Amino acid sequence: MKLSELIINDIKPVNSKGQISDLQLLFNQLTYSHIPIIDNDLNYLGCLFETDVHCFDGSKPISDFSYAYENFYVKNTTLWLDVLEAFARNSSNIMPVLDDGNRYLGYYELNDVISLFGESPFFIEPGEILVIEKGINDYSFSEISQIVESNDAKLLGAFVSKTKNDVVQVTIKISNASLNDVLHTFRRYSYNIVSGHEDDTYNQTLKDRSDYLNKYLNM
Repeated sequence: MKLSELIINDIKPVNSKGQISDLQLLFNQLTYSHIPIIDNDLNYLGCLFETDVHCFDGSKPISDFSYAYENFYVKNTTLWLDVLEAFARNSSNIMPVLDDGNRYLGYYELNDVISLFGESPFFIEPGEILVIEKGINDYSFSEISQIVESNDAKLLGAFVSKTKNDVVQVTIKISNASLNDVLHTFRRYSYNIVSGHEDDTYNQTLKDRSDYLNKYLNM
C-alpha cells in the first residue's frame, strides 16, 4: 500500500476565523491530540494542541491564539520513515499532509502509519533479532553488515535504538544464520551483545568457568 493512500479527510481542518468553543467541542468528540487550522484560502497555518485549547477562552476567535500554533506537517511525497519521525518528534497522533504548494490535503493517523512498518520484512520475515552496542565513534553499519554477511546470514534491517554516554545500541534482524557464529564474530569486533539468546555458547562458557572458579575457591 502506498503511504498517500492513507491520507484521511474525515475530520475537516478548522478555519482560523472560527471560535475556540468550536475546537473545544470537536476535541470532546475526538481522540486526536491536535487539530489542523487553515485560513480562507485553505492554506495550512498549524495545529492546536488539545490541552492548550481547553485552557483558552471559548468565546474568542481561534486567530487570537495564533501564537500557540504548532507548525508541523509532512508533504505527500515524504517517505514513511520520515513520517514516523515527525510523529515522534511532535508527540502527535495526527499529522497534516501538504502538497508541494503547501496546500492542505488531509492527515495521517499514527496507527495507520505504524501498520505499514509492521508490513516490512523486518517484522514479517523469520529471523533473529539482536541488540548490540559499541562506542558512538567506533561502530559502523558497513561493519555490522560485513559481520552478518561473513557468516552467510542476511541482514533484514538495522536501526539505532538507543544512545547514551557515547555508546550506541543497534537493533538488527538477521536470517539464515548460525546465531552463535554471528555473536562470536561481533564480540571479536568488540561489540557488546545486549540481548540474551539461549544458544549463545559464549555466555554458557562464562557461566561454566564461573561455577568452576567458585567451586575451587570454596574448597
